[in-house]
Amino acid sequence: MAPDRSADQRKIIHVDMDAFYASVEQRDNLDLRGKPLAVGGAAARGVVAAASYEARAFGVRSAMPSVTAKRKCPELVFVPPRFDVYRSVSAQIREVFAEHTDLIEPLSLDEAYLDVTRNRQGIPSATTIAEMIRAKILLVTGLAASAGISYNKFLAKMASGQNKPNGQFVITPRHGPAFVEMLPVKKFHGVGPATAAKMEALGIKTGADLKDRSLAFLQQHFGKSGLWYYQIARAIDERPVEPDRPRKSIGAEDTFAADISELPAAIAELKPLTAKVWGHCEGNGIRGRTITLKVKFADFQQITRSRTVSVPIEFSDIEHLAVDLLRSVFPVQKGIRLLGITLSSLGDMWPPEQRQLRFEL
Repeated sequence: MAPDRSADQRKIIHVDMDAFYASVEQRDNLDLRGKPLAVGGAAARGVVAAASYEARAFGVRSAMPSVTAKRKCPELVFVPPRFDVYRSVSAQIREVFAEHTDLIEPLSLDEAYLDVTRNRQGIPSATTIAEMIRAKILLVTGLAASAGISYNKFLAKMASGQNKPNGQFVITPRHGPAFVEMLPVKKFHGVGPATAAKMEALGIKTGADLKDRSLAFLQQHFGKSGLWYYQIARAIDERPVEPDRPRKSIGAEDTFAADISELPAAIAELKPLTAKVWGHCEGNGIRGRTITLKVKFADFQQITRSRTVSVPIEFSDIEHLAVDLLRSVFPVQKGIRLLGITLSSLGDMWPPEQRQLRFEL
């Protein structure tokens, strides 16, 4: 498959704020600067929503159980999230983006794709625009941003992580294919640990190895994702930047290195998934009324269980509902290799007085 030459001419920037939630907290509280910081709950059942770079040096990561994070970094400081502040800062950042283009596709509060092929100032260099955006964000918010610049979304996303924090990186059409070939597949955006392990078992460790496999081979082993892997191995990504796409659902899932067959272990794996989904809800100011549990077994059989409630689900209920759905699956006759949680029937947040949970029969 030959690259789409029209896509080659695009100028895409992926902007990613550096440790966004944690950086906002350190900006607003001088006592937290330079300290290992986690945004989230410190309680035994808490989960890390975000970690500062000082904390990441100890191996602390988002979605990690708080007890694990504290064990890795005994000096870790926990602060509760302030999503209203994060949303306000995110709006300031979006205004900076809008000075350059209308083609803005937000992925979350702290990252977005921008198509600057045709931009407001008529600046021919996307690299220059990225530098201007990062400087303006720092001026307006006091926060650092990193950026990736390329001719498609996949490469722009990969580029933004190359010079973090507070840096940027360019992948040109000339260098795109070689960049992908040299990259370990475990670092590809969208390739999780389980998929990377499966690829390695098939002898696929780098982009070059992936490129050597035929489309038929990849589809045989990875199903509908095979075409996507075939394309990105050739630095092909024809997806346009889509401004303000309405979301129909918010979800998170994880494939486990070892199959799970006991309920307590499954509940433990469910906690970071519900925390991640809730973080997206809070960050975007939305709620959902339907929660769906996805279970994939060791033999790849997949089932789902759903529950719909009459008012938008709050954090105190999302984990309770998810665990109830999980209990309905047990005992299991075969190991579980993947769990996922999705929230749908989305809408804006309701007033607090309307948030008492009532179940629909």
